[in-house]
Amino acid sequence: MHRITAHQPHPLFHTAATRRIEQAAATTLPPHTLMQRAGLAVAQLAQALAPHARTVWIACGPGNNGGDGLEAAMHLRRQSRNVVVTWLGHPDKAPPDAKASWQRAQAAGVAWADAPPADLGPQDLCIDALLGIGASSSPQGPIRVPDARLVACLHALQHSPAPVLAVDLPSGLDADTGQFAAGFAPPASPHHHPHMPSPERHTLSLLTLKPGLFTAAGRDAAGQVWWDDLGTDPGHEAPTAWLCGPPLPAHRTHASHKGSYGDVAVVGGEGLAKRGMGMAGAALLTASAALHSGAGRVLVALLDEGHLQLDPQQPELMLRRFDALALEQLTVVCGCGGGQAIARVLPDVIIRAARLVLDADALNTIATQAALHALVVARGQHGQPTVITPHPLEAARLLGLTTAEVQADRLYAAQQLADQFNCVAVLKGSGTVIAAPDRVPAVNPTGNARLATAGTGDVLAGMVGAHLAAGASALRAASEAVYEHGQVADAWPAGLALTASALARRMGG
Repeated sequence: MHRITAHQPHPLFHTAATRRIEQAAATTLPPHTLMQRAGLAVAQLAQALAPHARTVWIACGPGNNGGDGLEAAMHLRRQSRNVVVTWLGHPDKAPPDAKASWQRAQAAGVAWADAPPADLGPQDLCIDALLGIGASSSPQGPIRVPDARLVACLHALQHSPAPVLAVDLPSGLDADTGQFAAGFAPPASPHHHPHMPSPERHTLSLLTLKPGLFTAAGRDAAGQVWWDDLGTDPGHEAPTAWLCGPPLPAHRTHASHKGSYGDVAVVGGEGLAKRGMGMAGAALLTASAALHSGAGRVLVALLDEGHLQLDPQQPELMLRRFDALALEQLTVVCGCGGGQAIARVLPDVIIRAARLVLDADALNTIATQAALHALVVARGQHGQPTVITPHPLEAARLLGLTTAEVQADRLYAAQQLADQFNCVAVLKGSGTVIAAPDRVPAVNPTGNARLATAGTGDVLAGMVGAHLAAGASALRAASEAVYEHGQVADAWPAGLALTASALARRMGG
């Protein structure tokens, strides 16, 4: 059994692949073996998580996920734990493995109840063995809206003061997308700090790790993820996605100079003097992030008619007119705070930039002009590295979808962006997805809701630019920047507000 952290990469498998791995293993093992292993793993983790629990309540569904819970109940009862089981199945209708585990739980003296014990407290434990991957897409279609007994169990799990351990998946969560199936609601954590995954929720993923545990609603719902392969091997089954690991250690040779790490040019920051508005801040945040992420030089071309000649807070930034930039020699980060002014420079940037990161208003402009879309595609055909960094609304505009449709399957949406624009796509959000044409997408494990504040996306764009300028490939630059961006947020001091400018200054140590 492994505790999943952000310290190493892991392959992720969707529901269909997981079922194939399960079927392949079942054909080579004695009957009931996988459920026995699963139940033992659940019981062992339950013991580790709540060694002093007075009561363990296990909510078991009618299928094999419930059978895993029944098997765990048997083990816990044999260890003299006070185990109460609510089983929504029936011996006459249960799958053979689940029926066998019910018989074993019966023989062990497990207590049965139609509802959870009334006196559950923070020192106790609830185990969610209701559905597992049963809410995910399948050849038979998605699970139906839950019945009244299942709803009652889900409500009790979501509002229990006791920690919750989900078997395979939190009930109702789609293993492939990280969204909750129709009729299911994400668990609430009213007593928990809003910026961090709840320490009161755990998920033991069985056989494989599923993408949905790490993106969309999955991260909050799953809490701390654990994994047990139950002694199986994926064989020739290819991963659906990868959970990113940390970047390789960066090393700067002593005999290097600023030219060794490349030049980043930030193009954006529209000025709206007539309306008393300006967006130079976004471009300066991007530039600050590139600077603190190690770029050799950072040039800033503000589209504000030259009102700012120097940033006194960051005199290292070199302000330039756009027409003075040698784009063919530069890594360009374009769009942050660009407003409508970005449209007049965007064709030139897309055609000429040696390496390019497109964000914010650059993406919004491309979404409205097919000719610009074609220019971005041509960059990939010419071998010019390009990264786009949309948030879900920008991704929706680029794909001609709604934001809800993008969020409904983030891995698919990110891959569509990469394929349609022939570049590396970074779909920001909970479990940011990094995709590239003809590559398996990756899900980033770092970051938290502290990043939900203005300007942090601009910081990320600047970081990607710095990695590109230093010589990383587009895919590596995007993956490493996203990981580091989230890692800094995860290490942020608990009592200190995270702002984009402070985040930019923390980059690179």
